[in-house]
Amino acid sequence: MEKIKVAIVGVGSISNVHIRGYLANKNAELYAFCDINEKRLHYMGEKYGVTRLYTDEAEMLRDLPEIEAVSVCTWNSAHAPCSIMALNAGKHVLCEKPMAMSVEEALEMQAAAEKNGRLLMIGFVRRFGQDCDTVMDLMANDRLGELYYAKALNLRRNGAPGGWFGDKSRSGGGPLIDLGVHSIDLVRYLMGKPRAVSVYGSTFTKLKNRPNIKTSKAYVSAGSSSNDVYDCEDLATAMVRFDNGAVLSLEMSFSLNVPENQNYIQLFGTKSGVKMADKVEIASEMDGYLTNISLDGKTGFVFDEAFVRETAHFLDCIAGKAVCRNPAEDGVELMRILTAIYQSAESGHEVIL
Repeated sequence: MEKIKVAIVGVGSISNVHIRGYLANKNAELYAFCDINEKRLHYMGEKYGVTRLYTDEAEMLRDLPEIEAVSVCTWNSAHAPCSIMALNAGKHVLCEKPMAMSVEEALEMQAAAEKNGRLLMIGFVRRFGQDCDTVMDLMANDRLGELYYAKALNLRRNGAPGGWFGDKSRSGGGPLIDLGVHSIDLVRYLMGKPRAVSVYGSTFTKLKNRPNIKTSKAYVSAGSSSNDVYDCEDLATAMVRFDNGAVLSLEMSFSLNVPENQNYIQLFGTKSGVKMADKVEIASEMDGYLTNISLDGKTGFVFDEAFVRETAHFLDCIAGKAVCRNPAEDGVELMRILTAIYQSAESGHEVIL
């Protein structure tokens, strides 16, 4: 089988895990890089041995018609234009989350994929984690019962990455659109993808990116500098109600005065509850006794491993070996939810979808 030639558009921090995923796959050839930052472009080209380097996507697609697939790893405001350009050039696209900056852009992307008969897969990488597989196994064996409530937290004490992440014109928002998109999607996916019917949200811009803090940050964008703009929320909270009656409570922050970072998802069912963090833990009952079960083995989310699985799935879908797990319509639905949360936060009222 001839290898699928893959181009990366946007070679910032997140592109590294896409690149390593393709390099680990015998069916892929890492073929070209494109980025508007020429210095970063040449650095990444040297790092990974890629010599076909472009600062203009249109030029790359014109010069290299043999490219079959594109990973779009740009900042958020470029997701739609870069994906649509690649789709219109007849390429399959794996677009990083969030899908776009608006529902309208997301629908334009979906339409471009359908018009050109090409795959548009959205980078909901949490669906490829071992924790997701573990909970899916539990559900297949009816260990959880009916899922009716979920709680998702990703609270960083001092975790604004810098660079474009805090610039609303490029990111579309702060921790809600960056971190919350993963949590909302994973909860929806595990619940069988119910549709949101209403949301109530609040956002706060109080601490911002905390440039006065002297300790080093764990999350740093490749484009971070001393001239960074920060005009996004630093904390977002929301309540999402779905058409099956289930409810999701959400808390996401880049900067918050908490003693330590917290990152987990909890699902509550009629038979058991489950917590997804470093490992999967179950809270249930047995013979009239309350039980807490910590599953043995590797059941947590491993960042690099999940991206290897995600890129492999993308390639399998292109080759006709799999049905896409992360289709464009799921990205559109997430944009509806994210947009509604921001609208609710601005108006101070519930938004009905």
